[in-house]
Amino acid sequence: MLEKLIVFLQDELEIPADQVSLALRHTQAIPAQVPMELWKYGLINIAQLEKIFDWLEYS
Repeated sequence: MLEKLIVFLQDELEIPADQVSLALRHTQAIPAQVPMELWKYGLINIAQLEKIFDWLEYS
């Protein structure tokens, strides 16, 4: 699940690998926490946050 989330973030939302890595370090790689960390640090906007939550729900 985590690997698929990373691919989604980088390929679909074009979030740079270093930003994804930052979120992963702060969440201990728990997929459900990654979107909030990205948003908390201002690395994604609210529309992207919603897309990630939708993806998590339906994946």
